Order: sequence, then C-alpha cells, then structure tokens
Amino acid sequence: MLAIFHKAFANPPEELNSPASHKSTKKPKQPEETLNDFLSRHPHGTFSMSVANAAVLAYVCHESQPSINRRLFCGLDDIYCLFLGSLNNLFMLNRQYGLSKGSNEAMFVIEAYRTLRDRGPYPADQVVKDLDGTFAFVLYDSKTGTVFAALGSDGGVKLYWGIAADGSVVISDDLEVIKEGCAKSFAPFPKGFIFHSEGGLMSFEHPMNKIRAMPRVDSEGVICGANFKVDVYSRVNSIPRVGSETNWTDWSSH
Repeated sequence: MLAIFHKAFANPPEELNSPASHKSTKKPKQPEETLNDFLSRHPHGTFSMSVANAAVLAYVCHESQPSINRRLFCGLDDIYCLFLGSLNNLFMLNRQYGLSKGSNEAMFVIEAYRTLRDRGPYPADQVVKDLDGTFAFVLYDSKTGTVFAALGSDGGVKLYWGIAADGSVVISDDLEVIKEGCAKSFAPFPKGFIFHSEGGLMSFEHPMNKIRAMPRVDSEGVICGANFKVDVYSRVNSIPRVGSETNWTDWSSH
C-alpha cells in the first residue's frame, strides 16, 4: 500500500528529513513519480485515488491473500482508510462500536476514528492498544485534513515512511518504493506507534513516555532519517484524560 500526503496536511518528526537527501547523487522524487513507481512495480490489481491536492492513496488487491498480507480499502463520509493485516478481535470490536458483524478492519478503523473525533470517550492510544492482531493502517480525513497512521507491535507487518522532494510525507509497506522516492530521508515506521498530523508521533503501548529520535546511519556512513524509540526515563507532563473533554488533538502534549 502507498499513501502520500502534502506537507500542509502532515507534520512528521523533523528528524525524518535528512539533509543528505539533497546532497547525494540520488535525489528524492516528486510524489507523482513515486506513485508511478508503485504502479509499475504492481501492475495488476492496483487501485489508486487522489483527494484534491492533499493526498494520494493506492493499494494492491489480490483475490486470495494470507490474512497477514491482506490489504483493504474503505471510504466513508470523506474518510479513507488503507489497512494491512487482520484483527483477531474484530467481531468484539464491531459489536462494541455498533457495526455489523460483516464489517471489515478498514471499516472498523474509520468508525473508531469518527467516534474519537466526534465524541472522544477514550484516549486514541487506548483505542489502538485494544486492537489484537497483526496490522498497519493509514487513514485520511479529507474534511479536516487529518492524517492518522498506526503499526502494530508484533512486527508481523512492516511499514516505512519518508519525505518526498516537495516535502510530502510518503508511507508504504513497499521498502523499495520508499527508498527510491525518499532517497536518504526515510526510516521504518516504529512498531507499536501511532502518528497523527496534529498530535505527532507517540507509542500506544507507552503513551506517558516521551519519544527519542535515534539517527540512522547507512552503509556509506550517511545519516538516513531516524529510528524512533520510547524514552523509558522521560515522561510527558500530563496524563491523557478519559471523558467528554478528551478529543483527537489532546495528544499534542506528547
């Protein structure tokens, strides 16, 4: 799967953008070039769409896929979700959120996001922590210009992110597309983390701990983005509140 967001709608950690990207012989690409690379690498069963000038979403749909590699797409009320993997407790989650038992994982993520955005009964990290399975997802709310992404903690699926030539954020499970499109400005998306365009990056397993960026150095000795880790010795200043006041942007303190 592939998601590209204009820099005006996503604010990734600045450590992800390596100055070496623009000094090396291999330059980062424009978003449309990266999309074309993805479509060329996956010529069969690929779906792609653009949302105004803000986002591009693409995924490869195969008739039969192992559950760990299953890719889903759903669009509802101007909210779009790409989902990779599967949830073991989907039936329970659908019942908890009032969805039909036939709803898939992408549908559930959209409904969970809408609930948090509109009513906010739970901190977002707790909602994602309740997901049992192997998963990664990327969501875009075109009404609010919100980007939301997460990667499960079990390591069953991989996700990568980086910065394109125009500053757009690129997220994909295809490492080669990320490498070609982002040059030196890319890194693995951290396991057990969520990213929100307003609240930033945080661990859903350790939401009270700050995040530390660890520079990545490639085989040429050049800094290549950053790995993000939980700082076990440093905690955030406030505790996320559970209640009607809690909303999607309450993470900003993280």
